[in-house]
Parts: sequence; structure tokens; C-alpha cells
Amino acid sequence: MSKCSTKNGLMGKAVTGKPVTECQDLSEVFAAALPAFGGAYLRRVFEAMKAVIEQRIPLVVTCAGPITVSDQHRAWLIPLIRAANTAYITVTDAICYHDGHDCLRKSGERVIREVNLWGDDAELRENGVIRVTDTGFEEQVLFDQDAVATEILQLPQFQKRMTTTERNYLLGLEYAKREKALGVAPGLMSTCAELELPVFIGAPADGSLSVKLWMLNRLGKTKYGFDYDLHEDVFESCAYHHWGLFGSEQKAMAILILGGGVPKNYSLQPEPALSQIFFLDNIRGYDYDAQIVSSPVTDGSLSSCAPAEAVSWGKVNPETYTTQTVSMQGDYSSYMPFLVRALVGKDLLHNPPEPLRLYAKREELKTTLLNKIANDEGTMEKIMETLSLPAVLKV
Repeated sequence: MSKCSTKNGLMGKAVTGKPVTECQDLSEVFAAALPAFGGAYLRRVFEAMKAVIEQRIPLVVTCAGPITVSDQHRAWLIPLIRAANTAYITVTDAICYHDGHDCLRKSGERVIREVNLWGDDAELRENGVIRVTDTGFEEQVLFDQDAVATEILQLPQFQKRMTTTERNYLLGLEYAKREKALGVAPGLMSTCAELELPVFIGAPADGSLSVKLWMLNRLGKTKYGFDYDLHEDVFESCAYHHWGLFGSEQKAMAILILGGGVPKNYSLQPEPALSQIFFLDNIRGYDYDAQIVSSPVTDGSLSSCAPAEAVSWGKVNPETYTTQTVSMQGDYSSYMPFLVRALVGKDLLHNPPEPLRLYAKREELKTTLLNKIANDEGTMEKIMETLSLPAVLKV
């Protein structure tokens, strides 16, 4: 048995579980009382994230799903991004949109209520109740949100082309004013603005927040100059990844993927862009990759694919993926409150690290990357060659 346990690494350490009644805290439960099967997957996610937080490795967090409707952003996401060395987050526009529902009108409690997951949706519709899984709110909330968003988006600072990070930073500042005036606890956008934490939206067209003002401007009824610069958006994400690899103290990057979808895909793109589009040398993917996704890997979607598949694209470091990546199939909302509480102990609660504030450094980091590309003759030569179609591809 001893020989078999060591020969060719076929067997690892003994599978033992410490009684939960003897564990001192939730962190020890994750570390010692999840010995195998599904629990072991969760333990590996914990171990990966624990290493990322302890080593202060810049972390990217991607999240799909209506976490701001369900107040999960306040429950565990905000505590996580404060405790970790968070570089940026990538979310859906719906997350940004619903984040504003708490700062619309003066109210003693949240306008978002519990509803029956298996109730009569036709009856909800007749009574003007909007359902999101097992949460709901009056339809008037949507009209109120549109009114507030319309007012905000007409402000002078929004009348230009900008990245999704700039829109979300400016939106967060406005949400913060309303939250303070209404006595509401800070939401996701206002917290990220306070931390100068970039918030990307991978699919900004998947929402109708500004289409009304665009339409009125098109008809000549009002002046409206807001627009997205999506090329710069992608380049900004590349600049942050380049900084993580070469400019940060740790010279490494980590990613936590929750729910898959466009946010996952968007945040995995910087490495291919830097190495395959800009032809920069010594570019690698994420050194740590932990994900909790609900899609089965057999459906072929990017939401479900494990970090190992991302290695083949260059998105994850091939030298670390066997030991520093994990993919767990499950509903992240069921696990993250416990996982974050286990990760964020008393020391981090009372002494959070100084935020990276990469949003405030975005112009500097983009310029650094531009200069790196421009001053590399080999890189520029390769890029210029791509402007002409190779003869073998002509038809």
C-alpha cells in the first residue's frame, strides 16, 4: 500500500474528514471536513481562492445572474471584492440596471420581495408584479428605474464615447448620491466607484437602458452624445491583464468565474488578444482559475468548459492548471455566502487591503501597453503583415 501510494503519483494523501463539531470556524470546515466527492470540489475552490487572497494575486471576478435583484451583492460579493486584491469585475448590464432599484424612492425596506417560485405567473402579470426566480417587485419599479436612468444619462459627463468601465464608474457615483440621500446601504456600482474598481459589461447591447435617448436624438427631439467605445473597452481589459503579468508585485493573475455566460468569455479574452492579435511575447493566461458553473460540460458552451479547455486557447497557464484550477458544477448562489465567510476571517474584516484602484490608473496602463506594442519592431511587423490576406486564403 505504501509503495502504491507513491509510485507514479497514482494516489495522494489519505481521505480523512474532521468532525464538523470539532472545527473551530467555517474556514476549518472547508479545509478539513470536505474530504471527497462534491464536497472536495468545493474545498478545492476554497483552497485556490485562499491562496489567491493570501498571496495578494490580482483577481478578476466574473458574475452572471441577477445578484443585485437578490441582494447577493451585499451578502457576499462586496465583502469578497473588498477582501481580495480585486483587479476588476465583469458582469451583465442587468446586474448594473437592477442595482439601482434600491435607490429610487424613500422606503423602509427593499422594494424587492419574496415570491412563490411555482406560483401563477399569469396572476402576477395581471397584478403588475415582475418575477425573477423567487423574488419580485412591482412593475412601477421598472418605470422608476427608467426615469432615474434617463435623468442620469443626460448629465454632461455622459455626453461622449466611453468604455463600459467609465459608464459604470460614473453611474456608481450617481447611485452613491441617491443611496446617501435615501439612507440606503451602498450597492455594487457605488462600492466599485468608491474603490475605483473597473466594472466591465461584456455585452452592453443586452439591455435597453439608453435606447430611448438614442432614439429621441435620432429623431432630432433631444441632444444625446453618449456612446460606447467597445474597441477601447477590450483594449482596457488587455491593459489590466498586461499590468498583472508585468507591472503588479505578484506578476500573476487569477480569475473567479461564477455562472459562466458572456462575463466569463469576456474576461478570458485578454491573453489571446495580447498574444495572437498583438503578437506580444511571454504572455500567459491566468495562473489561478476557479469556477462554479451550472452548465454541464457536455453542452459544449463556454459557460461549462473547464479551465483545462481554456489552456488549449492560451487563456489559462499550462504550467499551473493541474494544481491551481478547479471547475465545480453547481449553483454558485448556494455556495458563495459560506465560501466568502470562510475566506474572509476577522483580520480581513477589520483590516481590508488597500484597493488596487486600477480604474484611476487606466489611462496610464493603456498608454504603457500601446507603447509596448508600438516600440516592438517585431510585433509591429507581424501586425502590419496581417493587414494583407495571405495568398493561400484568397479565393
